[in-house]
Amino acid sequence: MARHARHAREPFEGERSVDGVRGTATPSPAGPAPGRGRGPAHRWWVLGVIGLAQLMVVLDATIVNIALPSAQQDLGFSDGNRQWIVTAYALAFGSLLLLGGRIADLVGRKIVFLTGLVGFAVVSAIGGAAPGFEVLVVARALQGLFAALLAPAALSLLTTTFNVPNERAKAFGIYGAIAGTGGAVGLLLGGVLTEYLNWRWCLYVNLLFALVAFAGGARLLTAGAPAHRPKLDVPGTVLVSSGLFCIVFGFSNAESHQWSSPHTWGFLAAGGVLLVAFAWWLTRAAHPLLPLRVVLNRNRGASYLAMFIAGGGMFGVFLFLTYYLQRTLLYSPVATGLAFIPMVALMIATSMTTTNVLVPRFGAKPIVPLGMGIAAAAMVWMTSLDLTSGYVTHVLPNLLFLGLGLGMVFATVMNLATYGVAVRDAGVASAMVSTSQQVGGSIGTALLNTLATGAATSYLVGRPPTPANIAQAQLHSYSTAYWWSAGYFVLGLLVTLVLYRRGAPRPQLVEDAAPVRG
Repeated sequence: MARHARHAREPFEGERSVDGVRGTATPSPAGPAPGRGRGPAHRWWVLGVIGLAQLMVVLDATIVNIALPSAQQDLGFSDGNRQWIVTAYALAFGSLLLLGGRIADLVGRKIVFLTGLVGFAVVSAIGGAAPGFEVLVVARALQGLFAALLAPAALSLLTTTFNVPNERAKAFGIYGAIAGTGGAVGLLLGGVLTEYLNWRWCLYVNLLFALVAFAGGARLLTAGAPAHRPKLDVPGTVLVSSGLFCIVFGFSNAESHQWSSPHTWGFLAAGGVLLVAFAWWLTRAAHPLLPLRVVLNRNRGASYLAMFIAGGGMFGVFLFLTYYLQRTLLYSPVATGLAFIPMVALMIATSMTTTNVLVPRFGAKPIVPLGMGIAAAAMVWMTSLDLTSGYVTHVLPNLLFLGLGLGMVFATVMNLATYGVAVRDAGVASAMVSTSQQVGGSIGTALLNTLATGAATSYLVGRPPTPANIAQAQLHSYSTAYWWSAGYFVLGLLVTLVLYRRGAPRPQLVEDAAPVRG
């Protein structure tokens, strides 16, 4: 914390509301000293609304995956175009998240949250009713745009709603579990809807999520206009949005082009240059899109890197384990989704225990690196899966081990990524969490898919393409992906072990405008 940090009391109801939640307004999102007010009266209902909205955003990154074969057959688009149904969402979401977070800070979190919900529902309906490939791709891109408004507004509302340390720990435990397991829920829900209805319901279901969340948000949240509205950083917005777009687009192209193709390395190089220019601009701008005081805090910086790394490893696992269950063990889409449920349950339980018991006592430094190490070990263990592996004896122990590790990582990281941040920066700090997870997931999925495809091709060189050899080539590709995922998590272990501070996070006061460098 900066030496001259000061405590700014939030006005109570009847005065100006800043935290955007009905009921008693509370002090700093960082957590006031013990014994202060307990926050808005309906805060646990608010958590339900926020959690539902976050679940909708996260599961939409995977729910369409299982529906793709049915959508392709129905709409008649090619294998080459198939990836754009997934990529269009990732491109818009990943590149616009920081802008969405800053808009929430400048305009007000309730209006941005509700706008994101309505927009997401409308374009989901358009996508569900799409008569052709082009309309579906546009709808998915617009879903990503509205998700970029919705996700940071949701997390910043959570940050400003729960400020009593033990309640904050419980809330972030639940929210972290939702964010970490939403991909698996998407696989299950996508399988059920595709198998028993049709692929279009994988998009129509968002209307139900959005309707419930909108009704709750409209009732429980207040307008809460910001007290100060600095100008929007237009040059910074253009630089970071363009840079993130090029990075995600470049790695997505790696799935269908070689790394030596200008469509791959050209976009990656352009993205790198733009992000470097953005970092330089942050030191010059009067009202930077991403204030340096947000990212230069060691615990927050470590959390953003941890989320980036864990997101890459986790989404890759969901992809390849799904392939393994369906193509090798011949599970149905519904059975595949159900196979992930024990991991989800353990991840939720671990998230709650970690944030409520372990982090308040030991801090993030031993917890997150340990979780990364457990996840890495689970990945190595998965390389032993073969054509005759059983679910209970082989797959389930791996999933439980992975759920234990990821549960220790996600809730802790999400809590500390917004811990101690000033109210005026809650939106952009929250956006950094989502950006890290989304961009990390996009890069990890594309990179692991490229490596796995290359491994399968190499395995078949000099071997006849018999069904047995093809099956072994698939296993070899999955094993390659698991080894690289293990490398991801080992990197996360080292990064978090070095960067996180020792000791439990201390209750903090609202930061002033001075940058925080440690």
